[in-house]
Amino acid sequence: MSSSSPTQATARYVVPAETEVETPGRSSAYELGELAGQAVLLVLRVQEVIEQESLHVSIWGSADGQNWGDKALFWYREVFYRGATPAALDLRQRPEIKFLQARWEVNRWGRGCPCPYFKFCVEIQELSNA
Repeated sequence: MSSSSPTQATARYVVPAETEVETPGRSSAYELGELAGQAVLLVLRVQEVIEQESLHVSIWGSADGQNWGDKALFWYREVFYRGATPAALDLRQRPEIKFLQARWEVNRWGRGCPCPYFKFCVEIQELSNA
């Protein structure tokens, strides 16, 4: 029987696994290393969520890990539930990008606790045969 998920042992994260957030924020700069100038797959994985809230994640690029410009590389669709949302990012068109950063916005409405709560991560891997 062959292993169907070889990336499990070598998972890499722009936002670390099991990250818990209640407020808007951003990840540390993630150095791409050998993934710079490649097509990559970024998977937003929401592991925990409470009702009546949303998470909106964007991915930013930088040449030096300090200056991120004024426009995200892309935005995930806004999410309201647990699950995985994959996105392909072709960095072959942007060879100057050596770092990625995720930023997120959270929103909560309705009754109950006014604080949103999410547990999520953004996994990164090389996109084969791109």
